[in-house]
Amino acid sequence: MSRTVIAAVDGSAESLAAAEWAAHEARMRRLPLHLLHVWQDWSPAFAHAPFTGLDTTPCEGGTSAQHYAEQVTRDACDHLRGEHPGLEITAEQVYGRPAEVLPSAAEKAEVLVVGSRGLGGLAGFLTGSVSLPVIAHAERPVVAVRAGQRAESEPLPGTGDHADRKGQCLDVVLGLDLSRPCDELLAYAFEAAAARAASLRVVHGWSVPVVEGYDPAAADPGHGVALGLREASALTDVLRSWRGKFPQVEVKEQCMVGRPAGHLVEASKEASLMVVGRRIRRAAVGAHIGPVTHAVLHHSTAPVAVVPHL
Repeated sequence: MSRTVIAAVDGSAESLAAAEWAAHEARMRRLPLHLLHVWQDWSPAFAHAPFTGLDTTPCEGGTSAQHYAEQVTRDACDHLRGEHPGLEITAEQVYGRPAEVLPSAAEKAEVLVVGSRGLGGLAGFLTGSVSLPVIAHAERPVVAVRAGQRAESEPLPGTGDHADRKGQCLDVVLGLDLSRPCDELLAYAFEAAAARAASLRVVHGWSVPVVEGYDPAAADPGHGVALGLREASALTDVLRSWRGKFPQVEVKEQCMVGRPAGHLVEASKEASLMVVGRRIRRAAVGAHIGPVTHAVLHHSTAPVAVVPHL
């Protein structure tokens, strides 16, 4: 079965931005786009802020929520077909809990794209109460997009380098932990850069080991330099085979001292896409995505792709 790009839509500005981003991604990857709206009957027990202007009066042929679901996907399809002629677009409304339905749907997807309000969002379909569990439990890549992250900066194949509105080239940025440099994460980042004709900037943050007691080697001023050279060499070694697989992708290596999250958030200011990993943990409850990925999701100024791996 051919994979698709799936976008979760709910009519909010965030989900519409996600759908637009997903449409560009589908065209770059030459894949169909599938819009998915997950709906439930409105009730006081449903912890979800109601949509502005939604009429909660039951309508003929179904509940108001079901009617709204159909309207949301229909409007999104009409808009995207106008903006992306020739792109195969399908739509579906599914009854259920978004945090359960979306990870299941992602199994059929090349990537699942969701809207996110980011840190401090208190209402909407894909706030922390939904988007984080989806990201934590999906076993395919999930991209989180905010309303301010416009897809217009994403050129389509054949339109040249990836550039922002000032004409500056934007990299795909990969956060890489050398203790577990998994193939799934590296493959997604290189493929994303190749699809965009963009450079791939690989950021590895490391810290000087804490020494208890007196260590003459640690007191040597050249000790930190030697550690830095060792980390940089290890990063080059990990990337060597991937450079061979993707010779068209320019790779920029950045090996820096300090907390990785801070370096990645800073790098997001000049990125078209952030790529980070998440270890697969099949826990029944909880959103286990790791502190670095969690920080990047909340503070990145670029869309964030979270790639699950063992």
